[in-house]
Amino acid sequence: MRCPHCSSTATTERSDRTAQGYRRFRCRGCGRQFNERTGSLLNRLQVPTDVAFLIVLWRLRMKLSLRDFAEVLLLRGLAFSHEAVRDWEAKLAQLLTEALRKRRKGKIGRSWYVDETYLQIAGQWHYLYRAIDTDGNLVDVYLSAPRNQAAAEAFFHSAVDVIGIIPETITTDKYAGYPPALEEVFGDDVKHRTSKFKNNHLEQDHRGIKGRTRPMRGFQTQTSAHRFCRAHDEVRDFLRPATKRKQHVPAARRRAIHVQRVAALRDMLAVA
Repeated sequence: MRCPHCSSTATTERSDRTAQGYRRFRCRGCGRQFNERTGSLLNRLQVPTDVAFLIVLWRLRMKLSLRDFAEVLLLRGLAFSHEAVRDWEAKLAQLLTEALRKRRKGKIGRSWYVDETYLQIAGQWHYLYRAIDTDGNLVDVYLSAPRNQAAAEAFFHSAVDVIGIIPETITTDKYAGYPPALEEVFGDDVKHRTSKFKNNHLEQDHRGIKGRTRPMRGFQTQTSAHRFCRAHDEVRDFLRPATKRKQHVPAARRRAIHVQRVAALRDMLAVA
């Protein structure tokens, strides 16, 4: 294994392991010792990577509080506080988000549906801009305190940066801030449709993030809210078994896809 301190390949494996079971090494070049997680954000975790990954995945997917996770794992012999769950989410959710956003680049359709929903942060309402394509695949998520033209422009710029594609058609509701924002970002390259009916499937898609954040009783900072919402939607989109809108996937196939993609998420975290 290459030394994370001096990049030397002249390393030898030690016979003992860390408390979490990871292999330990010694570099003959610089004389320093390290283990499999040295140099990564996972190095200081006091639990195995698989356990931390599972907790963060549950945090993003399941309607449980921070203290609920600590109680669940306590029954399996792992004792930690709810603040540890919060810290692991702050570290690992961002890694998953970045890996999934890179994976989606260039793979989204050119017909986008854009709308915003709202979340409560420190007692104040904020707007969560979301977009999906015709097949229901996630385009991007962007959190903003105001609902105005500048926020819409920032969302469109973010979406193009993530996807790397200029859409052909964008469907929105009749909010007055969208037309000038589209004109500023895309000019005449994009056809803009306004309809309160054609966006219905995006309105239904909001139920995913709304249903997950409702039991949390709001966020305390915009940073944590933005991080959580992006990670939630990225993981939810990745675990989604259907590739087409309204596509039926048999239960056995859904289970197989879920197991495969959870394993892929764990691998993304391991190489981060």
